[in-house]
Amino acid sequence: MIERRKTRQISVGHTTIGSNSPVSVQSMVNVDSRNTDGVLAQIKKLDEAGCDIIRIAVPDEQASGLFKSARDQGIRTPLVADIHFDYKLALASVKNGADKIRINPGNIGESWKIKEVVEACSYSGIPIRIGVNSGSLEKKLIDKYGGPTPDALAESALNEAEILENFGFCNIVLSIKSSSVISMIEAVEKTAVLSDYPLHIGVTEAGDESDGILKNSVGIGSLLSRGIGDTIRVSLTADPIKEVKAGHKILDSLGLSDRGGIDVISCPTCGRTRIDINKIVSEYKNASENLSTHGKRITVAIMGCVVNGPGEAREADFGIAGGDGYGLFFINGKPIEKISEDKIVTKLIEETNRLVGV
Repeated sequence: MIERRKTRQISVGHTTIGSNSPVSVQSMVNVDSRNTDGVLAQIKKLDEAGCDIIRIAVPDEQASGLFKSARDQGIRTPLVADIHFDYKLALASVKNGADKIRINPGNIGESWKIKEVVEACSYSGIPIRIGVNSGSLEKKLIDKYGGPTPDALAESALNEAEILENFGFCNIVLSIKSSSVISMIEAVEKTAVLSDYPLHIGVTEAGDESDGILKNSVGIGSLLSRGIGDTIRVSLTADPIKEVKAGHKILDSLGLSDRGGIDVISCPTCGRTRIDINKIVSEYKNASENLSTHGKRITVAIMGCVVNGPGEAREADFGIAGGDGYGLFFINGKPIEKISEDKIVTKLIEETNRLVGV
């Protein structure tokens, strides 16, 4: 078991963020904020994909009405208003039902503007996420550290938190991101030691699906494996649904997900392999993608040969080990029967359905 870093608890709508709650997965709407129907449709898709918290860009007052529109349509997923520069947009978003405000206090302007945002959030009982990243670091910290170093990022986050604390506001989530995996990890580590605020983590501007998932898996996984991080986003230049799926897979790999699901163990194959493992894995994953496990965690092994298959996958609930044109079907490492290659996927789906009670 991973021992989580102890933090205070923050409520975002019906979801809580902090060490006493599951690590939540976030994403952000990438539909034009002026397209209300498109935004609401994407929110629903993200919710169906398992997104715990959804962020929406609010570039103008019209966009601030998206939160009310979402509630009017029965959407209950926690929604975050992404605010830059204009404090009035934060106030309008709070008024229209946003569950959290994401700001960088340093770019909101005069102290009285920040105070108005704090007072509105305090009155409505919603938190503020402080967003710091290497691309928007204050000039004084760039000059002090010679660039967006981990020390500069950590100091910026804590300085911004202090601004809100000076107004008596501590309902805060800290977010420190960088396009550099190492810088992000080191900055979050430093902040984690100096604060008990929940931390939102991820590698920003990480690239397309391939590069972005790799960078975020390393960065997010490294921190989560040591108990650091309370909510995550896998930022991708791709459909945000893929961000959500990747986020849950990262949590699954570390045993940090309570949603259940299917974990496929498959071997890299070798010269002993006599069946098409790649095809079998692909077909099984496609066939099982939309199966609900009703919160159960199921491990399925698809192994290339009988030499190591059942032994290496004995922790799996069930699986197959390939022979010459057949698969040896086993349950909990114990051989049950031989299945012809063309019937393997059907057998695996049948057993999956049996375990989840379909």
